[in-house]
Amino acid sequence: MKTALSTLLASFVLLISSLAAKQPNVVIILADDLGYGDLGCYGHPQIQTPSLDRMAAEGARLTQFNCPAPFCAPTRAALMTGRYPFRCGMTQNPAPDGGPVADAVHLPENEITLAQVLKSAGYATGMVGKWHLGHKAGFLPTERGFDEYYGIPYSNDMRPVQVLENTQVIEYPVVQATLTRRYTERALGFIERSKDRPFFLYLAEAMPHKPLAASEAFYKTSGAGLYGDAVAELDWSVGQVLAKLK
Repeated sequence: MKTALSTLLASFVLLISSLAAKQPNVVIILADDLGYGDLGCYGHPQIQTPSLDRMAAEGARLTQFNCPAPFCAPTRAALMTGRYPFRCGMTQNPAPDGGPVADAVHLPENEITLAQVLKSAGYATGMVGKWHLGHKAGFLPTERGFDEYYGIPYSNDMRPVQVLENTQVIEYPVVQATLTRRYTERALGFIERSKDRPFFLYLAEAMPHKPLAASEAFYKTSGAGLYGDAVAELDWSVGQVLAKLK
């Protein structure tokens, strides 16, 4: 199995490398706990999501789609490794406040992440937001293939809620009302700094995972409660990234 995986990853590196000067930039935006029907393009009667609706119109909507797991870390592990949770060894959530066993959970060291593969192909790699694949030293994003990281390394309802920059705590307690805006600013900054080379941005938004929060510009504006406000700000965030890419 390891030999087959190594061959597959080597082939992937060669495929990316063969694109030469035409290496495409890669941006993955992952929303946390966003409901299937909570976007305009899926028929929500109140929440306005023009940026996400535009992506749906210009791209593809996966209307028959299954996640590899119904909760956070295993799904994120599958996204980062291309392997099912029971294959990559991530079948539960790391939790700093969940006791010693949950506190120690992390993506196994021998698993290769998408960031590592793209970095080996010459990409700048940046992550903003929720990692949730291990929050101890040795398992953070900058130790698993990302050049830089900014965010809460697990769910925003787990204690202690703290923002890390690379591997250092830079904010505690966290002002969650401004989190989406600050995540967006960090994402835009990474794009700007990396514009002269191929880059991979992984923007793992905190919202609309509870506790819900929205900045003043979006608070009580959606007509669909605080959840709607958070989704509206999420849509704004996506729009900012799309504009920056253009």
